[in-house]
Amino acid sequence: MTQVLTQVPAVDELYDRARAGLDRAAAHLLGLQDAAGWWKGELETNVTMEAEDLLLRRFLGICDEQLTAQTARWIRSRQLDDGAWATFHGGPGDLSTTIEAYAALRLAGDAPDAPHMAAASAFVRDHGGVERSRVFTRIWLALFGEWPWHQVPAIPPELVLLPAWMPFNVYDFACWARQTIVPLAVVRATRPVRSLGFSLPELRTGLRPPPPPPLSRRAGWLHRLDLAVRGYERVAARSVRRHALRRAAEWIVARQEADGSWGGIQPPWVYSLIALHLLGYPLTHPVLRAGIEGLERFTVRERTPDGTIRRLEACQSPVWDTALAVTALADAGVPDDHPALARAGSWLVGEEITTRGDWAVRRAGVPPSGWAFEFDNDGYPDTDDTAEVILALRRTPLRDHAVLDRATRWLAGMQSRDGGWGAFDADNDRALVAELPFCDFGEVIDPPSADVTAHIVEALCAQGLAGSAVTRGGVRWLVRAQEPDGSWFGRWGANHVYGVGCVVPALVAAGIRPQHPTIRRALDWLLLHQNGDGGWGEDLRSYDTEAMRGRGASTASQTAWALLALHAAGQHRAPAARRAVAWLLRTQRPDGTWDEPQYTGTGFPGDFYINYHLYRLVFPISALGRVLRDAPQEDR
Repeated sequence: MTQVLTQVPAVDELYDRARAGLDRAAAHLLGLQDAAGWWKGELETNVTMEAEDLLLRRFLGICDEQLTAQTARWIRSRQLDDGAWATFHGGPGDLSTTIEAYAALRLAGDAPDAPHMAAASAFVRDHGGVERSRVFTRIWLALFGEWPWHQVPAIPPELVLLPAWMPFNVYDFACWARQTIVPLAVVRATRPVRSLGFSLPELRTGLRPPPPPPLSRRAGWLHRLDLAVRGYERVAARSVRRHALRRAAEWIVARQEADGSWGGIQPPWVYSLIALHLLGYPLTHPVLRAGIEGLERFTVRERTPDGTIRRLEACQSPVWDTALAVTALADAGVPDDHPALARAGSWLVGEEITTRGDWAVRRAGVPPSGWAFEFDNDGYPDTDDTAEVILALRRTPLRDHAVLDRATRWLAGMQSRDGGWGAFDADNDRALVAELPFCDFGEVIDPPSADVTAHIVEALCAQGLAGSAVTRGGVRWLVRAQEPDGSWFGRWGANHVYGVGCVVPALVAAGIRPQHPTIRRALDWLLLHQNGDGGWGEDLRSYDTEAMRGRGASTASQTAWALLALHAAGQHRAPAARRAVAWLLRTQRPDGTWDEPQYTGTGFPGDFYINYHLYRLVFPISALGRVLRDAPQEDR
């Protein structure tokens, strides 16, 4: 790969500038801490969040003219020149996202012949129309009579009655999927139709459904199974169906969080509100009232020259952000008894989850502990957050707190049979469910991933368990999971740069020497993909196109991930690392942070992406802090 290499300052000048830049960044991060001890950056996704919020309010009959106008301004502001809406910054137009955005703007009163609307509907037709949209989009349209319910794949509520050992039971699905599928099964079974106040013929093409997959493929058999289930629904015993719907309602209500959400994430939240309302819960019922009011907590309003805009976070990440912020500040040299770290440690300890959740279905004998991503998500602690919290608490005055031992035991108990870790469940890897016809959007299972497994291995090593059988199993899993090109797939971050940035520090912490072929191949991959400006970047299209791996405009977070890997392998004085430091300093803003419009977080590879607004700050701080900490005196 031909690169135009940027010049790097002399070593002593580079380190002096790096110290000044690190101090500015750390000061900026300290200034973002809440008085209660936590940090939380905005979690930015795409306009389906706002579009579905408006459709939800229309369905429930709680539309608000001002709220609708503010939301519509945001949706319009994200439209691309070709009339479409993308799922990430700089990405191509997406058919289903565009359909939902268009419908929401029609709700806001935008005329179909307005130039921006005509461009959007033309994009939709050019890309196959509603007929080629994803199942979830067609479900939203079916709610308003814009798609026939009989053409929506079957999601029988009887799934909730299946025992955990049977195929297709709800615990075969990842936690985020099961929380969505159960209420959607209620919606599909009741087949409601409410009025939009208009129709959407301009989004149709008349295309016939694609032919079913051949019976030589497993997907073909599952397609026929879907047809059989639809036939069952026409003759299902009413008593069984009533029992299934009642059990589904109980299942949903039992999983509502204290803030009114379900799992602290948007999809199960909106579908659960609709499902319970369809089952007779009035809007004044405490469950629905809490759910609707809780949406305000996830709302961001911003004044602009065109008026106030309103957008929604699909989720919130205070535990994750706080753990990363503590680690970053400690890496920057902030002492562990600093008031900010003490407050953060106390807050994190108070967020430990000590009750059992769905994870206990597969790990009934494991004592509860762990942390969730969100403020309120006691049913679904995740292993990734728990690992990062362990690493963070060890950098605070609470490094010897008993919570660390409890959390470590929980992590060890959540290891999957193959030695790796999934994010929320153990052994949640039945790939069969992913081929069901209604599962055409996002991941629906939670198998072990390299980034999560690496974070847990690193946390176990920090807890003195580098030589344990559990940790060794995780290390073997990571070595097996390395891609032929030397990188690792990034399940929750973009993408192979994230994978390498997670795994190399973990393997070194576990005692793998930097000269080991696994690490050498990973470093060779990093060096091959460093940009000419000294940074690293990876476009999200790398999830779909192998040629895009490790390629994209340099970003602060991805450059920091690469630098963390180089540092862990003892290469922080190498020319590549110095060029990366120089890039971070050259692009740093006067206030100490970095601009990063690119999305470097991942929800569902290939489908749903996230811009964590704090990533651009915490990871560069950690990277610069570690490089400066370990730079020998003769280099200064």
